Amino acid sequence: MSALKYRLAAAPFRMLDRVGWLPPPVAKIEYIVERIAWSIAWDGQYICNGVNRIEPNTMAVSTRPERFANCIVHFGSHYQWLSWRDVLSPSNRYVATFYHGKREDGDREARVIDAFVASAEKLEKVVTACGIVHDRLLQWGVPAHKIARIPIPIDVTLFKPVSPEARTAARRRFGIPEDTLVVGSFQKDGNGWGEGREPKLIKGPDVLVDAVARVHREQPVFVALSGPARGYVKARLDQHAIPYVHIYESDYRKLPELYAALDIYINPSREEGGPKGILEAMASGIPVVSTEVGMAPDLMTGIAVRALVPPGNAIALANAVLDVAANADFRSQLIVHGHKAVVDCDWPVVAAEYYELVYRPLLQTRSA
Repeated sequence: MSALKYRLAAAPFRMLDRVGWLPPPVAKIEYIVERIAWSIAWDGQYICNGVNRIEPNTMAVSTRPERFANCIVHFGSHYQWLSWRDVLSPSNRYVATFYHGKREDGDREARVIDAFVASAEKLEKVVTACGIVHDRLLQWGVPAHKIARIPIPIDVTLFKPVSPEARTAARRRFGIPEDTLVVGSFQKDGNGWGEGREPKLIKGPDVLVDAVARVHREQPVFVALSGPARGYVKARLDQHAIPYVHIYESDYRKLPELYAALDIYINPSREEGGPKGILEAMASGIPVVSTEVGMAPDLMTGIAVRALVPPGNAIALANAVLDVAANADFRSQLIVHGHKAVVDCDWPVVAAEYYELVYRPLLQTRSA
């Protein structure tokens, strides 16, 4: 949507707001999500459910920020915030989540970061999930009192270690041979929301395929993919004659069966805020190999550091996958460590952090 379209979409609601005819918000807090059934939408619903358990009927999820006045509006993405920030009601109090990004990612990303930092004066709070980005925000000049570091939420009652029987059933369902090393990548790594034939390089789809191709030279590999816009990865896997299955589950509750089929989960990203996939894999009892981005260094400490590699290094990523595949003791240690690491990311815990660190202070000052 262009800047003009955002302005036109908001115009009738701002007119009603100015004359006092805009209906009062149903909830005190509105969490703004994308219209696509993907990660931010799932996060928003989990956070909303958790906050409403603490203080009933306080929070709702919406895709229409232009409709609200006199409430707290939380944008689940800093890109959404930047699109809407100049056309919304001044009576609201605004929060935005900044998951990832750095100026080195290119001219466009540098402009986005500059715009976000300049807009921070309009925000009550900036939420981020990992230590790397928290430190960047401070370096860019976002005031420390505005920053809340809160992990991405997952449902550890949904994502949990699977039995050998469930693993066998999952592989049969997806047509995966039992004697194959199954690696998983569940993310969006193509530009846009179509087939995704143009790679979104910060997500490392080129690194993923290069690494998997190296592993495939040593032993048979099967790749399980989920998420939208995976066309680039699928085309390159076809070029290498590496078998794969792509299941895009718009229903979050169906993802655990995909994790059940895996031996190793791979995060190849050059830049991340989480990603959520490493948390879900850890909760599911799947060893993780990841680049040193996002929450990975926060979660993968101690023995798990051995499975962390520099961003953009396909050779190191492939060697780490082969290391995990060849060492049963190391795999077991990763599984135990990973499950302990994600306990504090369970959605009721995370929702309580949102309430205490972000929402309750704003609700108290709003009613004062």
